[in-house]
Amino acid sequence: MVDVLNRRALLTKSVLVAGALGAGAGFDAAEDSAKAAQSMERAFDGNTKVVLAHGAWADGSSWSKVIGGLNAKGVKAWAAPLPLTSLADDIAALDRTLARVDGPIILAGHAYAGAVIAGTRSEKVRGLVYVTALAPDEGETVADVFYRFKPDPEAPKLAPDDHGLIWLPEEAFANVFAPNATAEERVVLAAVQRPIAVHCISVKVGRPLWRDRPRWFLVADEDRMISRETQLFMAERMNAHIHAVSADHTPLVSSPGVVVDIILDAVRENAKASRG
Repeated sequence: MVDVLNRRALLTKSVLVAGALGAGAGFDAAEDSAKAAQSMERAFDGNTKVVLAHGAWADGSSWSKVIGGLNAKGVKAWAAPLPLTSLADDIAALDRTLARVDGPIILAGHAYAGAVIAGTRSEKVRGLVYVTALAPDEGETVADVFYRFKPDPEAPKLAPDDHGLIWLPEEAFANVFAPNATAEERVVLAAVQRPIAVHCISVKVGRPLWRDRPRWFLVADEDRMISRETQLFMAERMNAHIHAVSADHTPLVSSPGVVVDIILDAVRENAKASRG
């Protein structure tokens, strides 16, 4: 009887010890999770904001999925409304949005807007993110870099109308602009498209801001509007942090997760730099 009681006591003690060890392991795991959460919080502490500039034939709504993805990570974003009437007008419109947002700011531009984000002189801007964007250097025009290499066979022939505005043919939204988007998304993109004026792409730019700020470049391997060769030329020339992904010309709609990721990389790096 005594042996039985001793065995029961030993078993009870073993269970208690195991439970204590398990609780300790759980505590350690919880502590590690808390540290990871604190590290993430420091990376996305709400201090760094994001301003997004849309490209030709689009408007601010094209960034809606990216805005939601950034918000889910605690990063607030604004989409600057560009008139697409001239490069100077678009830079001025971007500056008006930047004036409304407390810095520091990571500035992201899609396609044509790569030239726009490089035209601001706002001291709030801490980094530039190019999303399959055009990056003319000083003395070049947007058209110079757009046509630097042979266009994709699927790319539409572009010409201004009687008002000096260039529209994208409706079928081009499915063929080249956003072929990986859903049919419904392409219908919306075509319906809300904003034409771009010749004055946006024919003016030589001054010293681009990418020469003076950290920069990132998302290269879309399946882009039929701006060739991969053109994107790599620009990204390598500016010595950008390059992220190459399998995406079409409008990944902010068709592959928003990869766009969110590269912007968050820029936000993290700015947070690190700010902490020294």
